[in-house]
Amino acid sequence: MMRSKVKTGALSALLIGTLVGAGGFLSAGAASAAIAPELTGTTSSADVDRWVVPQTQQGGDYWTPERMQSAIPGEVLVQDNVAAGAIGAVAAGATSLVSPQAADSSPSPTATQVSPISHIGKIFFTLGGTDYVCSGNAISATNENTVVTAGHCVNEGPGNFASRLIFVPAYENGSAPFGQWNATELYAPTQWSNSGDISYDTGFAVVSSPTGTSLSDSVGASGVTFNQSRGLTYTAYGYPAAAPFTGETLQSCYGTASADPYGQTQSQGIPCDMTGGSSGGPWMIGSGSTGLQNSVNSFGYNNIANTMFGPYWGSVIQNAYVAASA
Repeated sequence: MMRSKVKTGALSALLIGTLVGAGGFLSAGAASAAIAPELTGTTSSADVDRWVVPQTQQGGDYWTPERMQSAIPGEVLVQDNVAAGAIGAVAAGATSLVSPQAADSSPSPTATQVSPISHIGKIFFTLGGTDYVCSGNAISATNENTVVTAGHCVNEGPGNFASRLIFVPAYENGSAPFGQWNATELYAPTQWSNSGDISYDTGFAVVSSPTGTSLSDSVGASGVTFNQSRGLTYTAYGYPAAAPFTGETLQSCYGTASADPYGQTQSQGIPCDMTGGSSGGPWMIGSGSTGLQNSVNSFGYNNIANTMFGPYWGSVIQNAYVAASA
């Protein structure tokens, strides 16, 4: 497996904050200029795993509408990582084990369907011979071709990197107005790719253009920010595919973040009942789709209804972003 460690040290002085454990997005018009943090100054470097996807393992013509429809929500890939803290959670008073993005038992979901946003889309990929689906977002990058998603949507955590990974921006009911973008490189913090630490469940993909025009010029891109205060208010987006959702439309949640009540992760939770398939969808600071991205959909607890957790984006995940976006 063609896998290399990348050391990065160029971090944003503007965004440096307290490292807790470790750890703009544009409206739906097409190619607007993205808001990006100014990357100046340095901090301690961190290891980042980089996987160069061989030509034979790229998406190509593999992803037919039929394969997209049959792809399994990527939530199952993070089950063991979340469950690793189950003993501590039970000791702290949990009534059941943990699981990724548990579905709400109520008949009417609280997530709201929204119109497609050009730079948010679905991610399809293969791991261990099985096809999966997640969500992702195009972000501001020097290379103009970087997508962010959950770590478990690019790497087993720990284990192999995904193959046949594609990004389908503005997907809706089978429509792909901007085509399929093949991933050529995948990045993840080693805390995820080597240890499967759910607190670092974020991954990045560098994609190639099907038209010759960069991703950010084609669909727009979100600015990103790191080392921010905890307890911010977010709008989250994703394509939940597990019941009661179908994965065919973009959904949105809104709320204020709170700490993991069991203290077993550095992640934060917001009110949201999106299910599997929404993994990797962006968390935007503030109301609506014009804020900076500051996390992704990651997991939920069985005994905490309607709460989606996302990793705290500190300097470790920032290092991975710097490497992927160069």
